[in-house]
Amino acid sequence: MGEEGEEDIVYTKDGTTDLHGNPAIKKDTGNWRACPYILANECCERLAYYGMSTNLVNYMKDRLHQGNATAANNVTYWSGTCYVMPLLGAFIADAYAGRYWTIASFMIIYILGLTLLTLTASVKALEPTCHGGVCDPTRAQTGVVFAALYLIALATGGIKPCVSSFGADQFDETEESEKKRKSSFFNWFYFSINIGSLVAASVLVWIQTNVGWGWGFGIPAVAMAVAVVSFFLGTPLYRHQKPGGSPLTRIAQVMVASVRKSGVKLPADKSLLYEITREESAIRGSRKMDHTDQLMKFLDKAAVQSQEDKINNGGAVNPWRLCTVTQVEELKSIVRLLPIWASGIVFSTVYSQMGTMFVLQGNTMDRRMGPRFEIPSASLSIFDTISVIVWVPIYDRVVVPVARRFTGRERGFTHLTRMGVGLVISVFAMSSAGVLEVARLRRVVARRHKRSDGYVPMSVFWQVPQYVIVGAAEVFTFVGQLEFFYDQAPDAMRSMCSALSLTTAALGNYLSSLLVTVVARVTTKNGKPGWIPDDLDRGHLDYFFGLLAVLSLVNFGVYLLMAKWYTYKKAIIIDHEPKARSSTK
Repeated sequence: MGEEGEEDIVYTKDGTTDLHGNPAIKKDTGNWRACPYILANECCERLAYYGMSTNLVNYMKDRLHQGNATAANNVTYWSGTCYVMPLLGAFIADAYAGRYWTIASFMIIYILGLTLLTLTASVKALEPTCHGGVCDPTRAQTGVVFAALYLIALATGGIKPCVSSFGADQFDETEESEKKRKSSFFNWFYFSINIGSLVAASVLVWIQTNVGWGWGFGIPAVAMAVAVVSFFLGTPLYRHQKPGGSPLTRIAQVMVASVRKSGVKLPADKSLLYEITREESAIRGSRKMDHTDQLMKFLDKAAVQSQEDKINNGGAVNPWRLCTVTQVEELKSIVRLLPIWASGIVFSTVYSQMGTMFVLQGNTMDRRMGPRFEIPSASLSIFDTISVIVWVPIYDRVVVPVARRFTGRERGFTHLTRMGVGLVISVFAMSSAGVLEVARLRRVVARRHKRSDGYVPMSVFWQVPQYVIVGAAEVFTFVGQLEFFYDQAPDAMRSMCSALSLTTAALGNYLSSLLVTVVARVTTKNGKPGWIPDDLDRGHLDYFFGLLAVLSLVNFGVYLLMAKWYTYKKAIIIDHEPKARSSTK
């Protein structure tokens, strides 16, 4: 009976294991049963992150006594570090520790950072001395604040690129039903991010402003503790991908081997290219990949066995002279991803306008709500968050089933189609902002229609449509990116590719800054006020939004060419079941 029971065990076929390194059993691990713990973890972590970062510039101004420019630059440098550090965390996860242990380790660092930041706002020895609303921090007190912030930046780097990939690891993509659920997972993952963001941008900012920074930072620390508990509670259910060793070393080996064999002729029969004969790939934690003819055939020379390639008695080869087809295809996969990755930079530039030009536009409009309350223009970004929260279930429950009827695809759309739709929607977002600006400027012709308080008699809530459209674009492009970079990344480089996709956010901000600088220099020649002067009523912010709309349209055109050229990854399925059955005999 025991032997028959072993025969009935069904294992995953994508190479995943349980915590102890054994092939993962389908019915006991992964799938949606493991995901609530991961989604709760992400929601609480994002609540902690945004709860601490959303109002950070005001903390630096009020408590550290920094000027506008200094505070803004310090927040920018810190935020940039948060988007660079994922490259480090992803490398550790893919090469050595695996995603589970990387997340677990960096979460502890996260809590230490948040706890230290809370202490700087609640312990007298670490709090700056304030008189009459003016604070005078010592160098040591300022140093402790920045130590806490950069501990958090380091911790963020270990978590951001790994959590979404770890969640997707819970679904066996070799089985159609689980593959379909994995696509749905990315939608609800992004939904969880925005739930955390919504609470942080509303409740926690109010607490920091009206109750105090000690509570304002303490609650994110507690939320992060809840995230840690949630993550560890799901431990028995998780599936794991084995770390495959340094991906940078493998890439270098392919490049060196192909250069060394630059004079070698490629065989007409590509099945003659070198690949190990055993079922699993030579790369730990990765499936074998089929050879593709497209793109950089020169790299295939790294897998050509020449007379000089001498196999040792132990069966080993020199990886700096001879690489497997799978190793070569890893590098090809990364190169194929780069043009698609680049298209996300322009989209992120559009997305970044919510924190800059949308806010400046809103500052000139009527922000009154009732006789006494005035809404900050930056608070309208909450409509973007609400838009995402509304659009995710609509996409998952309505758009996908309808699209499936027409396309016959389980996901409804391909990854590339989904991202492309988001790029098109982003054009409409910038067009909407531009049209509103034209209407706003018409209200201030000769400044006769401007109220004595400086505002245009036009409600700031006319901005809501552009925020809502950006939110809809996010659901298609950002969520599509998450899924695309996971699905198309080599098995042993998925965290690295997730980290790569995150860098588009930083580069999008840099591109936005560059555009503003160039536009300001070009349009202010000969004493002209330019498109973006301090007094927007004398400028043409509508032209800037139009420029972004045109850039987005051009970006979409280039994206179409890249998408048509793109070849999807071909992985070979690993079947663990024969091994398990033979071991019982």
